[in-house]
Amino acid sequence: MSLSPAIVVTFQDFARLQDAINAAVGLDTECLDAELERARLVESKDVSPLVVTMNTRLIYEDLASKRSQTIQLVYPDDADASQHKISILAPLGSALLGLEEGATIDWAMPGGTRRIKLLKILYQPEAAGDWEL
Repeated sequence: MSLSPAIVVTFQDFARLQDAINAAVGLDTECLDAELERARLVESKDVSPLVVTMNTRLIYEDLASKRSQTIQLVYPDDADASQHKISILAPLGSALLGLEEGATIDWAMPGGTRRIKLLKILYQPEAAGDWEL
């Protein structure tokens, strides 16, 4: 990780993610742990609508391949690649958590370091008033 912009995480997501990490026996949670350690925590009502929170649907671009993709960042139990639902425990999921629209980050992924850019947030639960997701 050579480029690590500041990230914002809601208190609610932080607590739920800690639970997910504790339940992830045998899975690598090091990337997510590192992200949560550097996160600035905010109340759900105070998070910018331009920040990736859990269950956010977004478009990102892999800057090397110039490919963009629409995904939803979800908890591990809800992950489904066929529906473009990416687990927070996946390297890409950990990379996107807490980023603000327009941010770029270098992130270690299988196959090497990738530079990804968050192009657009299509849906964020907090901005939509969906407090229980």
